[in-house]
Amino acid sequence: MKSSRQIEQAYRWARERYAEVGVDTEAALATLSGLRVSLHCWQGDDVRGFEGGADAPGGGLAVTGAYPGRARTPDELRQDAEKAFALIPGRHRFNLHAIYGEFGGRKVERNEIGVEHFRGWIDWARRLGIGLDFNPTCFGHRLAADGFTLSHPDRSVRRYWIEHCQRCREIGAAMGRALGTPTVTNVWIPDGMKDTPADRRGPRERLLESLDEVFRKPIPARYNLDAVEGKLFGIGAESYTVGMHEFYLGYAVTRRKLLCLDAGHYHPTESLADKISSVLCYVPGILLHVSRGVRWDSDHVVIVNDDLLAIAQELVRGRYLDRTHLGLDFFDASINRVAAWVIGARSLLRALLFALLEPWPRYQELERAGDYTGRLAWMEEAKNLPFGAVWDYHCLRSGVPVGAAWLEEVRAYEREVLSRRG
Repeated sequence: MKSSRQIEQAYRWARERYAEVGVDTEAALATLSGLRVSLHCWQGDDVRGFEGGADAPGGGLAVTGAYPGRARTPDELRQDAEKAFALIPGRHRFNLHAIYGEFGGRKVERNEIGVEHFRGWIDWARRLGIGLDFNPTCFGHRLAADGFTLSHPDRSVRRYWIEHCQRCREIGAAMGRALGTPTVTNVWIPDGMKDTPADRRGPRERLLESLDEVFRKPIPARYNLDAVEGKLFGIGAESYTVGMHEFYLGYAVTRRKLLCLDAGHYHPTESLADKISSVLCYVPGILLHVSRGVRWDSDHVVIVNDDLLAIAQELVRGRYLDRTHLGLDFFDASINRVAAWVIGARSLLRALLFALLEPWPRYQELERAGDYTGRLAWMEEAKNLPFGAVWDYHCLRSGVPVGAAWLEEVRAYEREVLSRRG
C-alpha cells in the first residue's frame, strides 16, 4: 500500500502533468467535493422496508441473492449507511422510500403516513449533516397487486395512491425544511401489462389526471423538488408500461418537473448520456438514477464502464452538474450490501473526476474549428493522463481509504456486525 507521502508526491507530479494540457486539478477536485450523491436505502435491506409482512417487494421488482447481514431495522440500516459514508469521499445524501418509516409495530396505511414516522431519519440526517430524498412506495401492496396504481381503472384505488403521493410530498417538504436542503421526491409506479393491451390510451389519461392531483398543492422549491420517473418495462409489465419515457418527458416539460433518468430504464442500445442535453433544453433539471443494466435487469451495482463515463462526460462537458441531482439505484443481495454502496458511489465519483480532468474545452475548441482529427487525437491521448494519482489524493485528503483498502474495513464490519444478525 502506498504511504501518504507517496500519494502526495504522485499527486504533485500529476498536477504538473495536467497543467501542461490546461487542466487545473485543484479546481476539478473542488467541483467534485461539492457534489452530493444520494445513497439509496433499498440496497441495504433488499427493498423490504419496515412495514412488516411480505418478504419480497413485488410490483415488478426482484432482488436476487441471500448474502448474510441484511438490515432488519431502521437502526441497523442507519448503522450500515454510516459505515458506507465513512468509506466514500465527500459528504452525500440518503434516499428513502415511504415503506422505511418507523411505524412502532403498528399497521399504518400508506395514505395515512406522516412526517412523525420519519422523525428518526430526520434527526439522524441532521446529526450527520446530510440531506434526505424521498419516494412514494407504489408497489408491494394489496392495492397494487393487479399491476396498476395511479392509472388504475377503479377510482377509489387511484384515490388511495394519490393520497399516498400527496403525503409523501408533504413528508419530503418537512425533511427539506428541517435539514436546510431541498428533498427530491421522486414518483415511480410499476403500472403496466404483461401482454399486449387493448387500450393504451385509457391508463395514460388516468395517470395524467392522477399526477395533476398529486402535484396540485404548490410546495416551495427550497423545501421539496418533484421528479417523475419513466421506465421501458418491468417484470409483469413487459408489453406495456403506462409511465414510459415519452409520457413523463411530456409531463415534466409541461408541468415544469424534474425528469428522472434511470440508466437501467432504456433499451440496451440506447444512450442515456445522449438524452441529457436533449431533455435539459426543456426541463428545469434532472434527477439521475445511476444504475447498470445487464440484459433484462436494470439494477446491477454501478461500475466504471463506457456507459457511466459517457454520462459523466456529458454532465461535465455540457456544464449540467448544477442542474443534476445524483442518486444511486440498484439492489444486489448476492454480495456484501455495504460494499455495494461503496463500489457504486466511488465508481460514480471516479467517473465524474475523470470527466472533470479531461481537457474538454480543448476538444470543443478543436470541434468548433472543424479540426476533427485533432479532437479525436486529444480524446485518446487524454486517456493516458495520470487520473489515478488525483483520485488517490482526493481519497487521502477526504480522510477515506485509498485504493482497495476500504474493502478490509468492510470485511471487519462484516465480521463484527453483519455476521451477528443471523
